[in-house]
Amino acid sequence: MAGKTYVGIGGWTFEPWRGVFYPKELTQKRELEYASRKLTSIEINGTYYSSFKPASWAKWKSETPDGFVFSMKASRFCTNRRVLAEAKESVERFVNQGLVELGDRLGPINWQFMGTKKFDPQDIAAFLTLLPRQVGKLPLRHALEVRNDTFKDPRFYDLCRQHNVAIIFAHDPDFPEIDEPTADFTYARLMGTEDKVKTGYKPADLDKWANKAKTWAKKGDVFIYFISGAKVRNPAAAMALIERL
Repeated sequence: MAGKTYVGIGGWTFEPWRGVFYPKELTQKRELEYASRKLTSIEINGTYYSSFKPASWAKWKSETPDGFVFSMKASRFCTNRRVLAEAKESVERFVNQGLVELGDRLGPINWQFMGTKKFDPQDIAAFLTLLPRQVGKLPLRHALEVRNDTFKDPRFYDLCRQHNVAIIFAHDPDFPEIDEPTADFTYARLMGTEDKVKTGYKPADLDKWANKAKTWAKKGDVFIYFISGAKVRNPAAAMALIERL
């Protein structure tokens, strides 16, 4: 069976979106409520820099509709280290901070590595064993965002397949673009929006991404986020892709 496709942006608080994506009269405290009804997912980026209390996660769930899903970036303390195999305590602290409060809004976790992190088969294998399969009674889905060309390695793909961990497809000229089916879901971050294009990507490019998403969905759920690039255009790009899907 084909999976569901979720499309969104990174975060929901960005001042230039006010009056462009958000109505001018909308109060800031209602921005998540508004965004979650125009998009089908949001990647929480603040979790990369700090932790949040369970009450915050519960509040975010309460402000979003049924069917909406959050993904989140894992803490930098988990991934910005020389030896990933030593991240056990940080991984557990991140997963147990309150994610369980999201309930059915809980999507995949993005474990993002710095560009200086190179592929080390033994270290990556050890790190993958640290990723828990559930929190409370909720299953967890994991995705790795690698930013070094040394990860373009069949050994890396095989390790991810063994653990059902997705390799994030990153559309950015500065990062390796890896489109390998290593999990039962797909995670993509599209970072090429242009300010001069109202919908971020040109119509032909959005058509291409829509076709790509449909192909990915044949293998399971798909999570697509418009990140970076011309950030002010990302919500429009996400909504344009949702229309095509």
